[in-house]
Amino acid sequence: MEEKITDGLSGDAIIPNAVSPVPTTQDALAYLNSITSDDLQSILFTDALVTTSDTGKELGEFSVSIELARHGGQECLLIHANSHGALDNVPMGTSVTAYVSKNLQTLEQQHHEYVKLEDNHLDKKTFLILQDGQYVVNRVITQGEQVQRTSQMYSLDAMKGFISEGSNLMLERVMVKKGIPGNMSFLSFDSEANLCCATYKPLEERPQKVGDEEIRVTGVERTIQSSTDLPTTWQTYFLSDGHLTSRVQVGSPVTMRLLQLPAFVPEEKKRQQQSVPRKPLNWEEDMQLYSKFLDKKEELKGDHATYMRHHPELKALLADFLQFLLLRKPEDVVAFAADYFASFSPTTKMGSSYATSNEPRYTPRPNSPFKKRQGEDAKGLSS
Repeated sequence: MEEKITDGLSGDAIIPNAVSPVPTTQDALAYLNSITSDDLQSILFTDALVTTSDTGKELGEFSVSIELARHGGQECLLIHANSHGALDNVPMGTSVTAYVSKNLQTLEQQHHEYVKLEDNHLDKKTFLILQDGQYVVNRVITQGEQVQRTSQMYSLDAMKGFISEGSNLMLERVMVKKGIPGNMSFLSFDSEANLCCATYKPLEERPQKVGDEEIRVTGVERTIQSSTDLPTTWQTYFLSDGHLTSRVQVGSPVTMRLLQLPAFVPEEKKRQQQSVPRKPLNWEEDMQLYSKFLDKKEELKGDHATYMRHHPELKALLADFLQFLLLRKPEDVVAFAADYFASFSPTTKMGSSYATSNEPRYTPRPNSPFKKRQGEDAKGLSS
């Protein structure tokens, strides 16, 4: 692997990678291969946390979403994480958008970090993509007016067991659902995009207060063993269904916390609902239901008969409409009916009440007696 560095000040340089990270352990590779489609299907949801200081002051927000997607014609998962806020009145944030295959291989990722200092903004963008059988990593670092660009290439063998920031968010959810194994080593990037070792280990279950409720949460500790800096450790806690409850970088005064429990159905309740089959409703064979049906039927028939007795004009109106309809035989019966009954409305505009029925919307059948009587409609009606 070679790293090419270019900036507006120093020109181009070729700097070899002097540090070889510890390769991914066989246990870690076996764990990745053991992840099934059902494991991934159960982690497709969105988490939303609030970023707070050590004094409890709200500083910003953090969200993670995982959903099914396609990338280059391949089915995969789309991970989007976003964190933004202000510390000591300095705006800062991080966003990650990644396409990850179902065996947690990163297909593409964009990682953006920024700190908006008053006189010296810092902006880091890292683009990772798998193409032509190798990984290409491009970085653009802007600090003030200085811009530095780097480009790195890694073979697939060198990146076996690589866990990006996006696939890490998936892996931790899977670990909580599937069970957190002992210490495992994967490959990852440190803050400077150097390839290094990342270790995972379970944390003891502990209570956590969310809103007015106290719940039990399970934790995962992830440590990035940087080749050029001190190790960086994150401790993340989850509900039993994989929902995130807290996340903190060890040594940081900022904590991401869940303020309200998500609305979800426990797995046990889901299984109970699925295991109880619905009984078919044969109401005609149920004497009680069938008796209620007959009672309701007679009640409606009596109600309708009473209404028609109180409104004898209804029969005459329907008889006139049907007679006129059969004389005209329009193709569009609905439009014809609208024109016919519009004549009884006090809001009807001036003009023919049967404009629609006069339009040539139909073709009479050959030798139809109606064809001979098209000019006798009024006469037929008056007779």
